[in-house]
Amino acid sequence: MTDIAFHTGIADPVDSACRLLRKAYRSGARVAVHAQAPLLDRLDQALWTFDPLEFVPHVLLPRDQADEARLARTPVLLVRPGATAPACEVAVSIGGAPVPDVTAYTRVIAIVGADPAQREAGQELWREYKRAGHALTHVARPD
Repeated sequence: MTDIAFHTGIADPVDSACRLLRKAYRSGARVAVHAQAPLLDRLDQALWTFDPLEFVPHVLLPRDQADEARLARTPVLLVRPGATAPACEVAVSIGGAPVPDVTAYTRVIAIVGADPAQREAGQELWREYKRAGHALTHVARPD
């Protein structure tokens, strides 16, 4: 079963995702990030600017002209709903977005914001994964 960790009560999910993705990139992990398109667009911009001395290589899917060679070299894949990501060992969900085929990943990290809509979506995602029999852990962050 896939190990799934929920990080809840996150004041700024995009900033939290940037830090998590930087850590994953430094460790050599390949990560697929799932969220709604507007949130992924914010993350795309934030990965360029959240740390002035660093850049986390990433690509937004689907993206025009993203060939197979480029995708194979890119460690962080921002996956819009309906797009398909190449094989990755880790998936990140932001804002309660479902991860298609969680069993394809070794680990899934769900970043759930503190606002009511994200909390509700995160709770539904938790219930869905629990019904499927996945091992779940919860890390609560204070508001």
